[in-house]
Amino acid sequence: MKQLMTGNEAIARGAYEAGVRFAAAYPGTPSSEIMENIAGYPKDDLHAEWSANEKVALEAAIGFAIAGGRAFAAMKQVGLNVAADPLFSFAYTGTTGGLVLVTADEPGIHSSQTEQDNRYYAMMAKVPLLEPSDSQECKDMVIYGIELSEEMCLPVLIRMTTRVCHSKSLVELGERKTVPAGEYTRDIKRFTTMPAIAVQQRYLLEEKLNRLKDISENSKFNFIEWHDKKIGVVTSGISWQYAREAFGDSVSYLKIGFEWPTPLKK
Repeated sequence: MKQLMTGNEAIARGAYEAGVRFAAAYPGTPSSEIMENIAGYPKDDLHAEWSANEKVALEAAIGFAIAGGRAFAAMKQVGLNVAADPLFSFAYTGTTGGLVLVTADEPGIHSSQTEQDNRYYAMMAKVPLLEPSDSQECKDMVIYGIELSEEMCLPVLIRMTTRVCHSKSLVELGERKTVPAGEYTRDIKRFTTMPAIAVQQRYLLEEKLNRLKDISENSKFNFIEWHDKKIGVVTSGISWQYAREAFGDSVSYLKIGFEWPTPLKK
């Protein structure tokens, strides 16, 4: 069955279908409707809560993910400034269950105090970044992000923008996955980021990034749409929609959805 959904509604649907069991967020346009929609799903399947701030939201989700469950957090772009400290440390320690963090950026400053590009946070924290261009990709990337998070033992960042959050497109609905929680193993060294331990974790993080480069190169979210080969447009996110509307079939496109690590060979 297909349903017309905003990007925010589709993100919530993705969290539900992915088998997420805990979600936390702090409200702020353009991200607020994500948690409002998650809260509409059965409480027996998925616990949803507003947090005191973005740092608390991410830390609560991190705790659930370390314990082995699938977790989710969302905030607008300036909220990631507040939550940056646990994000950076969590990239070093890694996770047990999957965790997806959504940042809703505001190009054009429609309702924010700054214009901030949070793709740089993924580069600094050394975590994978996905950017959807329509509602279907919003849902699909949350599901894929949770699975990638568990595979790589890393949080996955999804970068939304205002027009993707609030515009509508058709979404193919699926069933909710029932995923047993991973087993938590007490590991003081792993989850205590003291300098001597963090140095070793940094080497492991770089190894993961090298593996992620190969995954990005072969990702279904990065593809070429060939038309006239005289001009090629490299695009991502909502810009993919703008470029297609402006140029149609008169140019070729390289559409990037798995943005970091960047698929440089492609």
